[in-house]
Amino acid sequence: MPTDPLPRSLRIGYGLGSFAAGTFSTVPGLLLLYYMTNSLGVPAGLAGLAIFLPKAWDLVVNPFVGRWSDRTVSRMGARRPWLLAGAVALPPTFVMTFAGSPVTGVSAALYVGGWFLLAATAYALFEVPYKAMPAEMTDDYHEQSALLTWRMGFLGLAILLSGGLAPFLVNIDGGEPTLGGYRLMGVVIGAVMLVAMVATVLGTARAPRIERAEAEHVTVRAQLAAARGNRPFLLLVGLSSAQMLAVGIMLAGSPYFASYILEDTGAVTTLFLALIGPMIMIMPLWVRISRRFDKRGGMLAASLLFMVGGMALSATPAFGWVYAHACVVLVGVGYAGLQLLQLSMLADTLIYDELRSGKRRAGVFTGLWTAVETVMLALGALVLGWILSAAGFVSSEPDHPVSQPDSAINAILFGAALAPALLLTIAIACTLKYDLSAERLSALRKSRAADAVDAV
Repeated sequence: MPTDPLPRSLRIGYGLGSFAAGTFSTVPGLLLLYYMTNSLGVPAGLAGLAIFLPKAWDLVVNPFVGRWSDRTVSRMGARRPWLLAGAVALPPTFVMTFAGSPVTGVSAALYVGGWFLLAATAYALFEVPYKAMPAEMTDDYHEQSALLTWRMGFLGLAILLSGGLAPFLVNIDGGEPTLGGYRLMGVVIGAVMLVAMVATVLGTARAPRIERAEAEHVTVRAQLAAARGNRPFLLLVGLSSAQMLAVGIMLAGSPYFASYILEDTGAVTTLFLALIGPMIMIMPLWVRISRRFDKRGGMLAASLLFMVGGMALSATPAFGWVYAHACVVLVGVGYAGLQLLQLSMLADTLIYDELRSGKRRAGVFTGLWTAVETVMLALGALVLGWILSAAGFVSSEPDHPVSQPDSAINAILFGAALAPALLLTIAIACTLKYDLSAERLSALRKSRAADAVDAV
């Protein structure tokens, strides 16, 4: 049954948290691989591994954070104490990740990877409970999309600012990025995340708390078993994994694409404007599409747009700078739909699980979801690093630039454009099998209500 709309102040307060999610997902994914290979002299394959392993840790820590937040009882509620813990820990560890290693090569990979591991852990403290909150604020199928529209709008703004500002700061001296530029960027972006995360803790203080079943005390093995029993959730994880891997490869490839294909290091910023501009402007359109054709139909349309734009981007050497940006705009239109709809569908799968099981396990599922999401984004950097390494890419330091072989240039073009597009075929296949709709959730609610009446 539809419920009263959530107040705008709450939507804004909740949405502000996406500044942390958007920034932490974007900046390391965009700059960390290039930072290590072109400023610290780390071999491309090893640099990708140094990014991937801290994110793989999420597979361990995120389910625990989800379970702990499910079981938390406090005056701040179950989720907000964890948001505050993440707000305290993430900014300083992020700053140290880009503070500049005192060593280079293999030792630099260990140094940066260690700080990035701490930052990833701090991010889990915030993001896992944050994603569980929409299903506990409203039961309404479309109100969740409306709430997430605000989140996605702020997410788009965060990615736009961080994706545009971070490269600008690291290039502030002109030419190739400098270590001083990376340090400045780390401090500024860390401060932005701190403000946004604290604002979310304060802005959700009066959020409605729908009474749910008592949180289940389960082991990690039981959490995985619960996920296996939720088919819509598994299909959603499958399509999201393909999408996130595609985005991870494309993000990690952007600085290389700008430097070696467009031959303009400043193009990283303009490419981001082309990608994220559509997310801010047309997000409400994707809400209307999901109402008209259901979320599944909207997801298929968004995936096709992303795939077509990525495939077209691979022809950039023949058509040039303007053509490349037009292709990225098309990718951005699809990306906006992917981001909004997968989060709205996630909230549906959490409600579906509770209606079927009678147990409160939102944190369990969002813990697994966030772990898979962040791992796949980091896997993008690892995959691209391996592609570059296999193609003979030569790592360097700012004072000793090198020329890249033709094989490395071709690998950059493949990794940044064509490979992400091809991955969307997996997402489309999973979406075609996804069958959780508003009507099905409504039927489950009625069945649950009837069972409750019979029990009385």
